[in-house]
Amino acid sequence: MLVSDRFLVAIGYHGNSFHGSQIQPEVRTVEGSIRQALRRLNWWSDGCLEISSRTDSGVSARVNLARIDLPKAVSEKVSHESIVNTLNDHLPVGVVAIRARRSPSGSRVRNASFRRYLYLLGAIEEWPSDPDPDLISQVCPLFEGEHDFTNLSRLEEGTNPIRTVDDCSPWFSGDGRPIGFSIRSRSFIWNQVRRIASSISGIASGRIGIPDLKAAIEEPHERVDLGRAPASGLVLWSISHPDFEMPMPDKPPPGQNFTGRPPEPRDYRRWMAMAGYEMSSLLEREWLSRIE
Repeated sequence: MLVSDRFLVAIGYHGNSFHGSQIQPEVRTVEGSIRQALRRLNWWSDGCLEISSRTDSGVSARVNLARIDLPKAVSEKVSHESIVNTLNDHLPVGVVAIRARRSPSGSRVRNASFRRYLYLLGAIEEWPSDPDPDLISQVCPLFEGEHDFTNLSRLEEGTNPIRTVDDCSPWFSGDGRPIGFSIRSRSFIWNQVRRIASSISGIASGRIGIPDLKAAIEEPHERVDLGRAPASGLVLWSISHPDFEMPMPDKPPPGQNFTGRPPEPRDYRRWMAMAGYEMSSLLEREWLSRIE
């Protein structure tokens, strides 16, 4: 039996570079890219890699957490810094290792204390160019607390629909425009944040009203579909784990990094391309300032 040491490694990635975080056949994924790097380094062993938060195709992560069990013959010779540098030498440019730390052998990478997501609401085509900030401030707290999110998620068989949202807050630009929201919980259900984003956008655009959203939350057995927002607007912004000190603060970024959405509908695609570049630039700056 291979003797190994357990490490937790903070990673980040651009969602448009991968078909999701989890390994899939015939497509490029975050896990697959890390696996290839470990194989090239002769650091690979079966079961040595696990990622904390699973993200869909198109979803970016400012920071996620990976568990990597390194053979003791390797771990005795490498420092935390050299693990990061060596991984980055072998990873594609769309994914980055940020910090590595040795952890207890029983540490479970998925046992996060909390996760925070950001959603850039302009990624939804119906999102108005002049949303009402007071309305968005009124809507976001409706998701806080313990709720049954059956109507605001994609439930897999056996999944508990009950989740506790610690915080859901509007994300404002420097001039007071609501451009998105941040949401924090210990765990989320598949598509939960994207469906919450769609409901917020629906209220801002007038597609649905606040009573519709309240009914979807308070009456989960009355099935309704309030839509699902695109993956491109979603970013796993921060994650906290009891066995790992994150190099990045939980606080959402200043909103002045993002250009306001133009009122002309025909300009939407060009603006979306620019918003994608602005988010990518924000992530790269975060990574460059934190890599150890």
